[in-house]
Amino acid sequence: MDSITVIIPTFNRAGVLPETIGSVSAQTYAATEIIVVDDGSTDDTARVVEHITASCSVPVRYLKQSNRGPAAARNLGISRAGSDTIAFLDSDDAWHKKKLEIQAQALLSAPEHLISHTRERWYRRGKHLNQRKRHVPQNGDIFEQCLLLCAVGMSTVMARKRLFDKYGLFNENLCCCEDYEMWLRVSRTEKFLLVDRPLTIKNGGRSDQVSQQCRVGMDRFRIQSLGRLLTNETLSRQQRRAVYEIFIKKCEIYGGGCVKHGKKREGEYYLWLASYAKEQMSDIAVPMSF
Repeated sequence: MDSITVIIPTFNRAGVLPETIGSVSAQTYAATEIIVVDDGSTDDTARVVEHITASCSVPVRYLKQSNRGPAAARNLGISRAGSDTIAFLDSDDAWHKKKLEIQAQALLSAPEHLISHTRERWYRRGKHLNQRKRHVPQNGDIFEQCLLLCAVGMSTVMARKRLFDKYGLFNENLCCCEDYEMWLRVSRTEKFLLVDRPLTIKNGGRSDQVSQQCRVGMDRFRIQSLGRLLTNETLSRQQRRAVYEIFIKKCEIYGGGCVKHGKKREGEYYLWLASYAKEQMSDIAVPMSF
């Protein structure tokens, strides 16, 4: 099977990094390398990684950059990866011990696929959560599911490195929802190979998570991602209509919420965007211009 680089972006997570890296070290199929990208941590992350490196069964490379967000951290890791295949793992998540073995074998058996994801087990503050039906990951053409929500768990992804040559890197202008934007771009034309087993352990409910810090007003980043998709990407007629519909819905909900909470100017802008998009839908072949 291909060599695998595991990329772990992190920011002030010294306390949980040993468990995360330990789950990579314990894999039944060994990764070629682990790249820990420290996104400007001010805690003991460097010392912890140095300590782990001494006993880890997989070579660990430690890279540090100024605090620029998870997209930039992952992009740095991708640029330095020495393997043909990349697996991502957030620094507060973990893997089942056979995750790499099973997923790498699945990709090897399906060479037409550039990307794979797995099911997850969700925990919040140590308690197991059942996923709603809408969050269950899908196989194949997942574009319409990706429109509705972030349908691909970041820590579940294994991709051939050439995927990023084809579609580009994560959008560093987004402080969150960068994965939502990325997988929209990719799922427009690529089929996602689902390994239908819960091989990834997702830990939520932490105050240091970007999704928690940006939860108020998060949809404005999804709206931005959808607008960029309409402006810059080639979409089929069916895809373009679906994007317009979600874009309009999100603009109306977010704009209405802004007006309700006293942000009149911002709200009116998003409500105007929704109206403008409706006009554009009269000629679906005409891309939006922002």
